[in-house]
Amino acid sequence: MKHLTKMTVGAVALAGLSATSAVAQETVVWWDFLAGGDGVRMQQLIEDFNAAHEGEIVIDATTLEWGVPFYTKVQTSVAVGEAPDIMTYHASRIPLAVDQNLLSEITPEDFEAMGLSQDDYAAATWDAVTVDGAQYAVPLDTHPIVLYYNKDLLEAAGRLNEDGTPMGMDSLEGFNETLQALKDNGVAYPLGSVTADGNFMFRTIYSLMGQQDGELMTDGEFLAGDNAEKLTNALTVLANWTNDGLQSTYTDYPATVALFTSGEAAMMINGVWEVPTMVDAYEQGNLFEWGAVELPVIFDHPSTYADSHVFAIPNGNDMSPEKRAAVLEVMSWISQNSLFWATAGHIPAYGPVTQSEDYAAMEPNATYSSLTENMIFDPKTPLAGVAGPIFDVMSTYFVPTLNGEMDPAEAVEEIKYELNDL
Repeated sequence: MKHLTKMTVGAVALAGLSATSAVAQETVVWWDFLAGGDGVRMQQLIEDFNAAHEGEIVIDATTLEWGVPFYTKVQTSVAVGEAPDIMTYHASRIPLAVDQNLLSEITPEDFEAMGLSQDDYAAATWDAVTVDGAQYAVPLDTHPIVLYYNKDLLEAAGRLNEDGTPMGMDSLEGFNETLQALKDNGVAYPLGSVTADGNFMFRTIYSLMGQQDGELMTDGEFLAGDNAEKLTNALTVLANWTNDGLQSTYTDYPATVALFTSGEAAMMINGVWEVPTMVDAYEQGNLFEWGAVELPVIFDHPSTYADSHVFAIPNGNDMSPEKRAAVLEVMSWISQNSLFWATAGHIPAYGPVTQSEDYAAMEPNATYSSLTENMIFDPKTPLAGVAGPIFDVMSTYFVPTLNGEMDPAEAVEEIKYELNDL
């Protein structure tokens, strides 16, 4: 990553670190939940960091199981005083973590020492790590969902624009025409969706609510005012796709990816983290011509659900000034060298990286990065976030509704009751 050297100049030389060469090397204990392509790329970044800081700082990294097991272990480790020095976290989980007193505030002085500032981040991303005016994490990326598409199948169905993007992305009617044209041309599944997992489908459904300016929570109340109607609208669109044979049914995550990569599904809604899967398969000659774009505008305007991987410092450690300076250096250096992280499909949160010429040449990332202007995060409540109670409640009703076995309005009525009962 020598071409990124220009991004890691004076701002990365943190106050207090200049003297580390004369003292013992600092070991930073690191926990993450990154596996697959994510894990490979983060391990490379860690190795690059250690090489660049030889004799000064070394990261001692451990990868733990994603989701509830990770967050449970963090909570336990803080309680017994055995937490790591730094950890990856999801922005959506920060309100709960703050409520549980698990995180150390990242102060304005810390950001100044790191050479980072609020101006370096999209407003929604910065707000996602802010609770009651204080910051509790350093955003690394945003990882939204996008629409993957098979250019060959769309072209055969007469639904590919001259610029290589799908037709009909600006309205429900237009997108329905594209789906129907694919079906009429013999495509088994015009759209592949993870319809067997309501937790995952929350991302799509919440995006469609956002396209209507809908809110899941308003002043502490779930689905207040006309928000229940907006959720019903979103579920109705997805249920209609199922009923009309335009969307895969009871499909789990691996099967959805398999349907798309095999050519049985012409399009797929999935996370940007599947970009490496497509890139690798295409380079090996095992994939068709493909692309990825922001979700279609089904309702009023673009809106896409997103979460962020972030760096956080847990409470419970008696951290010396030298150790904290080393931790800040880790967060700063990886943030400013996050162009390589973008090869995992994620959109780097650090603005100077996404504004660089190198990123502008990275496809399909540069094409869908515009969605950062339209992204929405989970509501700020301890009940939200990855593997949180909100996901669990809604998932129960999403699966039968998306697969044509429950009326959307009935599902929303039950969801509203159970959420407010929380």
